[in-house]
Amino acid sequence: MPRLRDYSGEFRPELKLSDFSPATLAQLSKLYQKLYVALDGFWYLTVKERLGNKEALACDIQAWERVCRYEMSKIKGGLKIQGDDVAALMKALQLCPWFQLMECRMEVKDRSHGLFTVSYCPTLAALEKEGEGRENEICTLVEPRILKAYAACFNPDIEVRCLKAPPRVNKDDICCRWEFRLGGGR
Repeated sequence: MPRLRDYSGEFRPELKLSDFSPATLAQLSKLYQKLYVALDGFWYLTVKERLGNKEALACDIQAWERVCRYEMSKIKGGLKIQGDDVAALMKALQLCPWFQLMECRMEVKDRSHGLFTVSYCPTLAALEKEGEGRENEICTLVEPRILKAYAACFNPDIEVRCLKAPPRVNKDDICCRWEFRLGGGR
């Protein structure tokens, strides 16, 4: 039986994701990624409305530090990513749901040094549209902690350094750039 391109036909009580074509699965994966990121945004805004931005930031950091460990465990195990260096970390980051929604470039200079440059970030786009200036807090307080939590899942000695963060000069500027290093040295 041919793979489904959509689910416009009759209800299928035994439907499995494997019934869909690869293109439809990729489309569905992109939708799931957007839902994942949207849930984070709605959660944050709800805490902010009820308890204020300071508490929302604290809760966001704590929740993401927990999610990072869970997410990396599942990605590393499910795709058999091995190693304790920057190259292994970058492989796993490529597969994170939020990563898939960004436009970015990863460079592995060597197994202990890498760069991560984001040219489009849906979170930054939403924060800039909101116009409250929260991108400074999210990108300079929350993101370093999240990226360090991801890195620590591979090796607690991987250092994370922000090379460029918002605010941007203009919308054509990159969103951010991060450096990952194992073993110190700059």
